[in-house]
Amino acid sequence: MADGKKLIPTARLLVMAAIAGAFAGAVVVYASVTLSGNKAPASAPQQVAVAPAAPENTADNAVCAAKSDKVKVVGAAAKGEVAAMLPADPPQSLKGLAFKSPDGKPMTLADHAGKTLLINLWATWCAPCRAEMPALNALQKEKGSDKFEVVAINVDTGDDEKPKKFLSEIGVDTLALYRDNTLDLFNDLKKRGLALGLPVTLLVDGEGCLLANMNGPAEWSSPDAAALIEAAAGGSD
Repeated sequence: MADGKKLIPTARLLVMAAIAGAFAGAVVVYASVTLSGNKAPASAPQQVAVAPAAPENTADNAVCAAKSDKVKVVGAAAKGEVAAMLPADPPQSLKGLAFKSPDGKPMTLADHAGKTLLINLWATWCAPCRAEMPALNALQKEKGSDKFEVVAINVDTGDDEKPKKFLSEIGVDTLALYRDNTLDLFNDLKKRGLALGLPVTLLVDGEGCLLANMNGPAEWSSPDAAALIEAAAGGSD
């Protein structure tokens, strides 16, 4: 865990929300005035909810639907710096989410079975995403194990050169570089009503069930984040 210093300068977050142009259907970049709960100011426009997509697998979703008690525990643990993490409604299966592994091979979330995952979609052109990468790196360094992983998925189009260079420049040395340069993953989450812009963060249990989700940045190298992860990883899946 970091030594208590914020890795994302809160005073600069207000100017980090520059809209990143037309990017494959106008992906929105989020920022907030303060990271303490990521609560939007009262004058901010309301986000429009997108109707969730139809369930992919009835059996998998039935397994996840039975985890309402666990979702409540995770929701209660979402406080302070991570208060914007919303309990899954419903706690659906995300096992089929597809992207590329660090070695460039196709994979799905099911390949991480048995691990609690904090999935974060980011891009090099998204200022709030870039700002929270060191905090995500610190969380992985502190909590990463055979039971938990931060799965940071870069969604830049093109090849791997730019995201690899960026991570090297800022000293991110613990996060593996997962990729999806097609935007299919983002669009899948958008259809499910889980993605409105970048960054997007999902908390998923070892059976691929969504426990909580967030649009916007957070201070992931904090006691609040650690407590959230412990609540999600505790008990049996």
